[in-house]
Amino acid sequence: MNARQNLLVVYTGRLAECRAFYTGLGLDLRPEQHGAGPRHYAAVLADGTVFELYPARPGRETGALRLGFTLPGPANERRLLEDPDGRTVELHVVVQEPEAEGDAGATSPEAPPPAG
Repeated sequence: MNARQNLLVVYTGRLAECRAFYTGLGLDLRPEQHGAGPRHYAAVLADGTVFELYPARPGRETGALRLGFTLPGPANERRLLEDPDGRTVELHVVVQEPEAEGDAGATSPEAPPPAG
């Protein structure tokens, strides 16, 4: 099977606090509302996965859950954090190599000036 996750929805009683927490990690959470449904927040991650925060209601609250994100940073490290609902959030911070812009970063020896 070649399954791939494309959606993760977290139901929280602390919507504003969770939004601030995950935005602080670098997720671009934007407000959404579908029809008469509840206002919520969604971010599209680098691999296309949609991460959403919805307001909890009786019988629909995400309990214990461990989440993991890989983020760019100044040094390679692993950190365990806790979101406002007490869920463990594992961060893998990795140094990103600078992207080459065409051949601009490549150097080649210059030809000697013509003799003459």
